[in-house]
Amino acid sequence: MRFPSPLVEARLLRRYKRFLADVAFADGREETVHVANPGAMLGLDAPGARVLLSRSDNPKRKLPLSWEAVEAAPIAGVPQWVGVNTANPNRLVAEALAAGTLAPFAEYGRVRPEVAYGRASRVDFLLEGDGLPPLYLEVKNCHLMRREGLAEFPDCKAARSARHLDELSAMVAAGARAALVTIVQMRAERFRPAADIDPAYAAAVARARAAGVALHAFVCRVSPEEIVIDHEIPFEAG
Repeated sequence: MRFPSPLVEARLLRRYKRFLADVAFADGREETVHVANPGAMLGLDAPGARVLLSRSDNPKRKLPLSWEAVEAAPIAGVPQWVGVNTANPNRLVAEALAAGTLAPFAEYGRVRPEVAYGRASRVDFLLEGDGLPPLYLEVKNCHLMRREGLAEFPDCKAARSARHLDELSAMVAAGARAALVTIVQMRAERFRPAADIDPAYAAAVARARAAGVALHAFVCRVSPEEIVIDHEIPFEAG
């Protein structure tokens, strides 16, 4: 997923009201930007951090700049950008499904986004293919790393995400396929649910795995020019 134009660098002053942040540019200007992230953003919102911003050309937007990435603690001594826009994982998965580059789902030729299912929910993608059972695919965003190499989700209570997992399990029981894809917007070696932050979500992951829901985690390369799904990493469900 390439950005329409290279991202703009600034320094974070503060994040507040969940969806707002103040930043400062090298020339001393300060501006309020949109934060497309309802989570806690643990370890990613420290004042003074380098951030990358995208600019919208929509004249109706009150805040034209959006926070896309932040420089986080180095991995193996190498600094890295971490994507924080929670809308991007669905875009990345849609792009990869269209290109046939997500190996676990390459046999499915038709993709429908935002399909109603379960108890008044919408699945992120419904995959269909000739002679194949339908596959319900839910996408989650991950940008939490408290131990080097270990990505975790969630970074706050995620009751809605746990409910989605139970609904995926119900689809498997009804004869369909289902999968959870966690998009890790940073470098990592493995993924695990953050059971200490949300035990209920970790329990839902365990139930889903036992029910036959496929669990996948993919890491991304994040740069000022693009975000790209790179490769799959182990998904540790417990």
